[in-house]
Formats: sequence, structure tokens, C-alpha cells
Amino acid sequence: MKKYWLLIWAVVVATSGCLKGQDDPVFPSPDLTIPQDENVTLQSALPFPIGAAVNNGLIRSRAPYRDVVIKEFNSLTAENAMKFSQLHPAENTYTWTEADFLVEFARQNNKRVHGHTLIWYKNPPSWVMNYQGDAAAWDRLLKNHIQTVISHFKGKVVSWDVVNEAIAENGTLRDCIWLQKLGPEYISKSFIYAHEADPDALLFYNDYGHEYGPTKRNGILKLVNDLKAQGVPIHGIGLQMHTRYNMADKNIADAINTAAATGLKVHIAEVEISMNPDNIQDLTYSAGLAAQQKAKYEFLVRTFNAIPKNQQFGITTWNVGDSDSWIRGEYNRPDWPLPFDDNYNRKAAYQGILDGVK
Repeated sequence: MKKYWLLIWAVVVATSGCLKGQDDPVFPSPDLTIPQDENVTLQSALPFPIGAAVNNGLIRSRAPYRDVVIKEFNSLTAENAMKFSQLHPAENTYTWTEADFLVEFARQNNKRVHGHTLIWYKNPPSWVMNYQGDAAAWDRLLKNHIQTVISHFKGKVVSWDVVNEAIAENGTLRDCIWLQKLGPEYISKSFIYAHEADPDALLFYNDYGHEYGPTKRNGILKLVNDLKAQGVPIHGIGLQMHTRYNMADKNIADAINTAAATGLKVHIAEVEISMNPDNIQDLTYSAGLAAQQKAKYEFLVRTFNAIPKNQQFGITTWNVGDSDSWIRGEYNRPDWPLPFDDNYNRKAAYQGILDGVK
């Protein structure tokens, strides 16, 4: 009987991910990584582009980070270097150094570049928040920023998140400086101005929360379908997918499949799968958690791979290794949301991505 209960206990620990103790492995551990097969990489194994949002400072200073980016990914997004405040810090000043560095790094290593992001409600530079002018002046500000940026990168950046996070949690348009000054038309104007500057660039609307439930998702879908109906040049929809290991598979499937139903290209644009959404301070990354994360990555990739091939713009992780993730600092908690560990070893989640296309 004692052996029977010991067996049950072992199965629970191995599969639940919810129990932890002194014997659980502390991450990183060889037990929680997968063997390295140099003949297999994400970019060679996946039938669609696989990308990462990258940090220029880490590319410059951390060789293992840079090596993994070059080896594993064929699409790059700037984590911050192309946001409004970084590119356009003063009304008559543009700073291209960091964004140009990323574009050149991508060119040297044969990577696609996806631009992120032209217009976002969050963190506009102070000069924008203090700008004085009528609607026509604000319209010129919007147009000049978008067209200056896109023209600078024309032929080098193949696609853009034109407008980012314009929908609030209740499914309505989010209150922001652009909505206040230009009304709802700021969104359609942004796409039109972007298309004028580079007719060959693919233009995306990008947002988070598609997988939360129908309220916000329906607001996002209404926005993009209305833009399509108006003849606005929009080519894709970005699902950020900052999600968690216990998000229902149905919610993830509904998010991806309803986005595909718009007929637009679909980009899983900022994915990571949090393993500690409850902010448990003494949680360790156990084999059980690794297995759950692997299964969730596999389901997400399998669902994405099932949509029409001509709509598969790709999947992009939000940074590379667990130590690079914004989650640890933002929430002050241990977490392991990405396919590579703190030392850029492949985790079970990496194998889950590969298994998603088998």
C-alpha cells in the first residue's frame, strides 16, 4: 500500500505542476532542457516565419543571445527601438540609430523585419502630449510622423503594426490623445498614410486580449472588419498573445480562428506563456510546469498552423530567453515564459513548438 501511494504522489507531482518542494529542480536544470540537435532549428523546422522581438543592447552585449537570434529566428521585431518616443523624441528631431542598427543586423543575417509600432496610445513623447493645434494640425502631425518613419525604412521593413491597442477591455475605442484630437478616424487615417508612404508594406492592426473572451475580441474584430469594409488598406491582424499556461485551449483557438475568419493575414505577434500568473514568490520551475508549458505552446502552434497558409504571417515571441522577459520586472515575480531558459538552452516549450507542426 505504501508503494501504491508513493506512485500516486509521483504521478501528481510530475503532471500537475502545482506541487513544489525541496526535491523539485531549481531552474535552470539539465532535466528541464531538451537535447541539442544542431540540424534542427525553429526557422528550419517551421513552415511559416518564426520571429522574436529583440533588444539591441542584448544583441550587442550578450553573445549567447545574439547567437540564438541568428540561429533560430528568421523574423525580427524591435522590442522598443521603433516606438514613437524612441524614433521621434522632439517635434523636429528623429533619432534613427537604434532602429537602423536592428535593420542592418537583420539584413546581414537574412532576417525579415516587422515594424512595431507607429501609433500607440501609451507613452507618447511629452511634446506630443503638450502639442497645441487644431484638428488640421494634429492630422499633419500624425501624417508626418507615419510617413517620415515608413519612408525612412521603405524597402527594408516589410510590415508594420500601424495602430497598436486601440480597443479597451470593454470592446470600445480606448480613450487616448489621438482619439481626443482626431476622433475615431485617426485609425483609418493612420493606415491610409502608411500605405501612401510604402504601398508594398503589409499593414497590421495589433492588440492583446483576443484570447480573454468575446467582449474585447468582438471589439477588435468589428474594428478591423469595418476598416476592410471602408476600403482602408489593412492587410493583417496581430494577436499579441501575452498569455498563460492555464488559459483555456478553447479561448486560444477562438482567438486565432476568429482572426483568420476576417480573411486578413494573422500574426501571433508577441507571444509568451506565463507560468506564474498568481505571483507566487517561492515558485520554482518544475518538470510539471515544463510539461504544461510545452503542451500550451504546442496547442497554440498547431491551431495557428491549421489556418489557411496564405494567412500565416508568422509567430513572434516577445524576446528570447526567460531572463529577457518583461514579466519578471513588471510583476516582480519568478516566471519562465519563453522557449529558452536563462542561459538560452532549449526548454520543453521549444519542443512543443516543433511538435505543433507535426
